[in-house]
Amino acid sequence: MTTQEINVQRLSVTSSKPFRDVVAAFEKAVGHPDVAAFEKNLAAAKSFAELERIVREAVGPTELMEFTRMDLGEVLRKRNGVAAPRSLRFLVGNPVIMSQMVEHAPDAGSYAPVTILIDERPDGVHLSYDRMASFLAPYGNSQALKVAQDLDSKIETLLTTAAS
Repeated sequence: MTTQEINVQRLSVTSSKPFRDVVAAFEKAVGHPDVAAFEKNLAAAKSFAELERIVREAVGPTELMEFTRMDLGEVLRKRNGVAAPRSLRFLVGNPVIMSQMVEHAPDAGSYAPVTILIDERPDGVHLSYDRMASFLAPYGNSQALKVAQDLDSKIETLLTTAAS
């Protein structure tokens, strides 16, 4: 058994916009395929080129898609009442980008798709993301790290755009 320590960089953007507006801007930027049908189509693809086409059709303008979301705020409201802050956790990604990282650093599969948290706090709506490059840096593969940095850039643009 081995244990490796990984230092993670968290990017957080704060918005003064209402929660629903931030979420709407975020949703507009990512694709929302029927995940069950998407996975079925990926499995049926006869080539990587066909798989890439299926992914291109599923992603949004950011080249990312939503795999799932968890309404953490719903649990908080059950516990603390309707005044509890809203909080949504999104799993987003792109299987082609993931494959480019995993090809060079297999452990990248532990971090993709990525988590984005959008939540209400006293100072505004926070959009938070743990940078993929920080997860992959300890593995020492420059090719995987380059893909991760490109992904981080896409997500940073997504978060700053949704926040503004």
